[in-house]
Amino acid sequence: MNTFLSYLSIAALFALVLLPALVGLARERRIDRELRDAERRRETAPPETAGAAQPLTATRRPYVRSWARI
Repeated sequence: MNTFLSYLSIAALFALVLLPALVGLARERRIDRELRDAERRRETAPPETAGAAQPLTATRRPYVRSWARI
């Protein structure tokens, strides 16, 4: 009986340590699934109007050395 209680206590401690990792893994998978679904909806959805404004993308300017940094 003592051996059974030892195994049971080790299994309970293992489950207690493993539980937060499994909960976090399930949460990450849910978030990934929601992001994937949102990306698919965005790709397949038609634009709301024909003349919908497109987001502007910032262009990087080339680096020009200042006269003060010679």
